[in-house]
Amino acid sequence: MTPSNTQNRPEAGWKFDNTYARLPEAFYARLNPVPVREPKLVVFNEALAQALGLNPADLNSEEGAAIFAGNRLPEGAEPIAQAYAGHQFGYFTMLGDGRAILLGEQVTPQGERFDIQFKGSGKTPFSRNGDGRAALGPMLREYIISEALHALDIPTTRSLAVVTTGEPVFRETTLQGSILTRIAASHIRVGTFQYVAARGKPDELQTLADYTIQRHFPDLAGDENPYFALLGAVIKLQASLVARWLMVGFIHGVMNTDNMALGGETIDYGPCAFMDAYDPNTVFSSIDHNGRYAYGRQPQIAQWNLARFAETLLPLMHANQQEALTMANQAIAGFPDTFQHYWLAGMRAKLGLLNAEDDDGTLIKDLLDGMHKHGADFTNTFRDLSSGSLPEASVFQTPDFKQWFERWQARLKRQPDSKEAVRQCMKTHNPAVIARNHRVEEALAAAVERADLTVMEELLGVLSQPFQDPPEEAGYHLPPPPSAEPYRTFCGT
Repeated sequence: MTPSNTQNRPEAGWKFDNTYARLPEAFYARLNPVPVREPKLVVFNEALAQALGLNPADLNSEEGAAIFAGNRLPEGAEPIAQAYAGHQFGYFTMLGDGRAILLGEQVTPQGERFDIQFKGSGKTPFSRNGDGRAALGPMLREYIISEALHALDIPTTRSLAVVTTGEPVFRETTLQGSILTRIAASHIRVGTFQYVAARGKPDELQTLADYTIQRHFPDLAGDENPYFALLGAVIKLQASLVARWLMVGFIHGVMNTDNMALGGETIDYGPCAFMDAYDPNTVFSSIDHNGRYAYGRQPQIAQWNLARFAETLLPLMHANQQEALTMANQAIAGFPDTFQHYWLAGMRAKLGLLNAEDDDGTLIKDLLDGMHKHGADFTNTFRDLSSGSLPEASVFQTPDFKQWFERWQARLKRQPDSKEAVRQCMKTHNPAVIARNHRVEEALAAAVERADLTVMEELLGVLSQPFQDPPEEAGYHLPPPPSAEPYRTFCGT
């Protein structure tokens, strides 16, 4: 059985223009998704569908399930599996979409362009020893966490739909097969450039760089040195993105170079999680044995990944390779200051500091050190401080916290802004709820083990408005009980 082409009605709203599929064929492999036995739509993102110019009524159906499973291809789709490489935990590997198919690029009514990609759609030439499939739990997890980050205003890929396939996948146990439809500004990664650079063909590298500039940074096309400007633009986007992760206690978990998207979006939701008690050494991933991707190491890893990106651009930045290396080193060396700029601005907003003073960094560091010392919950500490008075929780009754609180209040009094302005700033920068790991697992267990989607739907509703206080009795703001086992996440491949 092969997917049938152009069988969906035009009313669905698909409008493809597949520029990546017109690049050199060394960048991808053309193939269709592998059809599945019995596709069934599990969750469908109607708001996202509308934003993409699609018709929810047409796609939230059996017809939609067949499309999102790859059994039917929308008119205009040109399915490909993209080639890329990557440093995985520091080791270089030639990779590629081993279980993903890029269906094409949807152009919205506003003229924006988004990749439509299936995850779990079957074997590709890049699958190596994998089966090309995905299980329901990890796909629903990506749906939940990516939508949570979107609601927190953090750049991210998003999830349009999840279907079950009616077929098993075999991991440690037998699991339900599933396919997720992921939406991204693009899937161009640091690893994409590493793959093309490793081929040793300068014309291909320039083609990819020109394409990336045209797609994501068109203003750079007229720059005196557009490839050096490209490096600077990507550095800035990644510094901002990682700072935003840290603002909400998010840990990506697997910051390999193939998981750094040049468009500046969070991509790949494998062993990711949100931190409860503040500890910069927090790691959840079951495979991160040495803490390479711990919460507090994410800025340094981003800089390391960007250095790998810079290496690929050296032939384009300057004819003299020593000069190119000097330029690249200077750009990468500037990452910590760029990151610090975004991080400090974000932390000031979380504490209602509406102007800048030289000692703000020390004030913030002392708060974080105290939170670490006392095991204070990251999210709830900042939300509690938004009240403007010393919270009643026991952690705030310690002498060092009381002293810090007095310093903070004195700092607030030195700025001209009103208490109400401070409170509003803090309320809009400190979420009341995050995707607490135990609540995510609760939702996944209900969906996977009991086919009960109501728990997930309620959780998604709360996460869609993270800066609003949820009903107290629902407990969405609470960390896991002290008796809970240490939380671990898995890559889900």
